Amino acid sequence: MHNYILSIIFIFGFLIKHDTVKAVQNDTLNQKVLVYTFKINKEISEPMWRVTKDSYEEANKIGADYILIHMNTYGGMVTSADSIRTKILNSKIPTFVFIDNNAASAGALISIACDSIYMRPGASIGAATVVNQSGQAVPDKFQSFMRSTMRATAEAHGKDTIIQGNDTIFKWHRDPAIAEAMVDPSIYVKGVSDTGKVLTLTAEEAIKVGFCEGEAENIPEVLKLAGIENYELKEYIPTTLDKIIHFLVNPVISGLLIMLIIGGIYFELQSPGIGFPLGAAILAAIVYFAPLYLEGLAQNWEFIIFVIGIILIFVEIFVIPGFGVAGVMGIVMVFTGLTLSMVDNIVFQLDLRLALEAVVKAFFTVLVAIFLSLTLSLYISKQLFTSRKLKFALHTTQETDKGFVGVDAKVQKETIGKTGTAATILRPAGKVEIDGEMFDALSEVGYINKGEKIKVVRDEAGQLFVIKA
Repeated sequence: MHNYILSIIFIFGFLIKHDTVKAVQNDTLNQKVLVYTFKINKEISEPMWRVTKDSYEEANKIGADYILIHMNTYGGMVTSADSIRTKILNSKIPTFVFIDNNAASAGALISIACDSIYMRPGASIGAATVVNQSGQAVPDKFQSFMRSTMRATAEAHGKDTIIQGNDTIFKWHRDPAIAEAMVDPSIYVKGVSDTGKVLTLTAEEAIKVGFCEGEAENIPEVLKLAGIENYELKEYIPTTLDKIIHFLVNPVISGLLIMLIIGGIYFELQSPGIGFPLGAAILAAIVYFAPLYLEGLAQNWEFIIFVIGIILIFVEIFVIPGFGVAGVMGIVMVFTGLTLSMVDNIVFQLDLRLALEAVVKAFFTVLVAIFLSLTLSLYISKQLFTSRKLKFALHTTQETDKGFVGVDAKVQKETIGKTGTAATILRPAGKVEIDGEMFDALSEVGYINKGEKIKVVRDEAGQLFVIKA
């Protein structure tokens, strides 16, 4: 009886275990492979590097099985491309790339870093010679860096060991020489690159030399070629912050923000106390530097230089009479901070010529923005003080029996041509003393310090205009 009971228990346990194993197997078969995809379809620069970082972080967070890059680019900054390449090579999640037309220059470097490459029929990969903004090849020092980077990236995918008789032959999964030939036209690869031109491969040629796993028309075909049937796609969607940053780092927008910074400072200097113009300038400076900092262009020390420059200019105007060393240093530091914040600091480590070109471009952006800002500020300031349409007027009556004292218009007219003394600093508005009487006045040109001699040049709309005597 005892053995009979044990037999029943054993059979019952076996059936439970069998059903459990079968259920687990069914769940495994029904489980979808999670594929995370994002696009590299613009110039490869700091914003694209930021998209890549965010994509890999999210892919790791959600436990993606694969990452698929949908690429169509003519290239861009080598520094940003190298950062993306390193992120791909160090990723534990296998990365595929689907070249949907072009993977040129920096795009080729990123593609070669991926575990598998798939190309649309008619697409191409290669032409990775480093050029400047005018399309001319940069010095060999930079080309050498690119050659070694391309070679190392190809070598990172390993090689097979083949034994033929007594010989051991190593065959690279991706031939490093072919990767180098995409940079240097002098590199000869038998049957692949022997024309003396920089190598660019079509989809069929890339498949033939082992740089492409297959041709596909779209992402579903790519996954089918990769043997992934049951999958779920998760696509990177740019956040509102990403869109705002991409908009603000545009050189045109940066130039407009610089104009607002300088204009705000200028109008703050024209008015007593601290008011709206300074607040607008501070806000513009934050909006200018913040996205550049987030994109890795602006550094802490560049912002500090800008702030110190502004402080020196204020010290020169309000503390030190005249305009000397502090003012000049302040202007130089403001220019330096604004200019260098627009330049990727990594470029200084790679090639001095490229760095100089980037600095000159940024400098002229800053110079034009400041010139336009000062020109518009001077014009608007003059209109505010002289135009009848823009002049602010009091709508209450200032009666003499309540303590208000008016200036005789005839007496004011008689001051034209006379000299006097600045009773306050004119920035450009202030007070002057002429023949023992006080008058409100505007400086016609520049600032006039307190105590300096002045001369009245005209009277317009009840307002005296003076110059240094």
